Amino acid sequence: MYSALALIAEQRISQAIEDGTLRTDGWRGRPLPMNTDPFVPEDLKMAYKVLKNSGYLPPEVEMRKEVNRLEDLISKTEDAHQRLKQMKKLNVLLMKIDQCRARPTRLDHHPDYYRKIVERL
Repeated sequence: MYSALALIAEQRISQAIEDGTLRTDGWRGRPLPMNTDPFVPEDLKMAYKVLKNSGYLPPEVEMRKEVNRLEDLISKTEDAHQRLKQMKKLNVLLMKIDQCRARPTRLDHHPDYYRKIVERL
């Protein structure tokens, strides 16, 4: 039992495949990418999608990117003074993230991670 909408969709897809305007060979046998973000609340998904399509990211994502960049920079920096400076920036950024979230992300809340950072220094 198809609804009218499903029938129309099937006909248009079949027509597009026959015309060659719909190419399926690139996706054949592969799962389609999931564009859903499980961490975004349901009531904000549409707004986040519009912002993402416009080239904007949520502040939390921007901060996480900066955290990853700083962690990478700390691991590659040879100068102890520069490394300490970057670690201070990282700690401030993690405190800002903590203020926005219910679950803590600060280094002192993750002793194993903190120990690994200190060992690298």
